[in-house]
Amino acid sequence: MSRYSGQIHLLVAVDCIIFGFDGTDIKLLLVQRGLKPEKGKWSLMGGFLQPRESPEQAASRVLKKLTGLEGVYLEQLGAFGDPARDPVERTISIAYFALIDIHQYEKQLSYEYHAEWFHLKKIPDLIFDHRKMVDGAKRQLRYKAALHPILFELLPPRFTIPQLQTLYEGIYDTSFDNRNFSRKVLSTELLIKQKEKDKASSKKGAFYYKLDKRKYKANFQAFLNFIPNPDKLLL
Repeated sequence: MSRYSGQIHLLVAVDCIIFGFDGTDIKLLLVQRGLKPEKGKWSLMGGFLQPRESPEQAASRVLKKLTGLEGVYLEQLGAFGDPARDPVERTISIAYFALIDIHQYEKQLSYEYHAEWFHLKKIPDLIFDHRKMVDGAKRQLRYKAALHPILFELLPPRFTIPQLQTLYEGIYDTSFDNRNFSRKVLSTELLIKQKEKDKASSKKGAFYYKLDKRKYKANFQAFLNFIPNPDKLLL
């Protein structure tokens, strides 16, 4: 097999920024690094690209190894290639972010990696440039959520509108008017109202809804203006 002459060969890695929602808070899944340097410190879950796999396949493999998950929302964030980002070898990392419902999958986490969920406002110090990746993923998530209904990927099969509002308020670190939020989300016609209510938070209770997956897929690119004045919330 021929090679390009005079070129230096580099390592390529993937890192997964895994966001989860527990019904109250947005959280980030971290692991304790098992290798030197920085062994035992908090890190994103990652791994090296294998010869016969694409970056997306590698990210899916890493995600499955940690959580047992397949087929979850996974999106490429970008490449991180500062020459000094990894003190061991020159390594370029391609970062991906994933969205999962914590309650549905928390029992599947691999404890081999000492995985733990952290509130987005209480993220510990991370190795290398992983904090930069997380900050970039948060900005990208806010941008995409203002245009597309991707946050539904974080919800359980049945959810209430107050629960959905809590999710959006957590992502944008702001508060929305209850009536306006409810009116706006119902106007998308993406939700199917259920007969049952969640009465855990009040006597009156709140109706459960399910996502109309057919309309969700058909209207994924037509969710504009769901978030009022999104430009003010994207920083």
